[in-house]
Amino acid sequence: MSVANKMKPTLESLETIRRGAGIPMQEVIGLFPFFMQNLDAVMFDCDGVLWMGNNPISGAQDLVKKLRTIGKKVFFLTNNSTKTREEFLEKFNSLGFEATLDEIVGTSYLTALYLKEQNFKGKVYVIGTTGITRELENVGIESLPIGPDPMPADMHTWVSSLIPIPYLDPEVKAVVVGFDHHLSFTKMIKAASYLRNPNCLFVATNTDERFPSGPEIVMPGTGSIVNAVKTAAEREPYVMGKPSPMPFEFVKRTHDLDPKKVLMIGDRSNTDILFGKDCGLWTLLVFSGVTTYREIETWKVSGNAYEKKLIPDFCLNGVENLLALINKHGEVVHNANDN
Repeated sequence: MSVANKMKPTLESLETIRRGAGIPMQEVIGLFPFFMQNLDAVMFDCDGVLWMGNNPISGAQDLVKKLRTIGKKVFFLTNNSTKTREEFLEKFNSLGFEATLDEIVGTSYLTALYLKEQNFKGKVYVIGTTGITRELENVGIESLPIGPDPMPADMHTWVSSLIPIPYLDPEVKAVVVGFDHHLSFTKMIKAASYLRNPNCLFVATNTDERFPSGPEIVMPGTGSIVNAVKTAAEREPYVMGKPSPMPFEFVKRTHDLDPKKVLMIGDRSNTDILFGKDCGLWTLLVFSGVTTYREIETWKVSGNAYEKKLIPDFCLNGVENLLALINKHGEVVHNANDN
């Protein structure tokens, strides 16, 4: 039996376990019921945690239902900018998840909210999809048309044709960069050119380098696009998604949450886990998406302070393992306030 299992359950003993960092949750099984009782809410990343593409991950729907049954608030924090909150709600429903609009926090929604709260006046140049433009429209902000924008000739001929003709819209006061499978050199030129104006806001929905896609194929994520634009523009963006604290700050506005009583579950250490740690949340990494067990073990022996921050409090192979732990303890894991 591990030292953790012999400890008398107290909040102090939980903090002691936390400093161990990166341990399989099964190894603190003696403290698990107490840990769950003292949680008020669970926050999920989506891609790589609850689903992969359009396929639910084993146990994910049942875990969400179970958490509600035992009195936990549930929130879904996605860095995916390709959908509006309403469209994400449709996806949750179609995949068999229980969700409400109030529980979903997407980066396109946060982007629109951020600009609205800045009292933004002007147009937005968007590298991205309708997920962004529709959320902007919902708060009364106009954006330029999106979609394919290929270079019609070789670069030098195209640029020369622009010099006598102004092609930048003078009403553009912000550039928003999200995921865009129509990314082109033309779009990068336009974005960087708008951003030459220091008064033009630069917003990135998120900085995920890759999408979860399995072992065979590398799917570049929004972060790859953001890095290209910021390199050309020589400017840093305001980032809406994890690891920025904005998603948690938004949820705290309408829900009375104590960070010490919230668990963040993710599959990517440099977004989900870093976000959780910076916000003071408990963190659980599942190995069903991006970050691997080998990386965690490497970081444990690293002398790099940043890599140490990427180590979660707990880890499991997938969300179905958390469901199994909860089911094993039955009614014991209900909220402490319900007892």
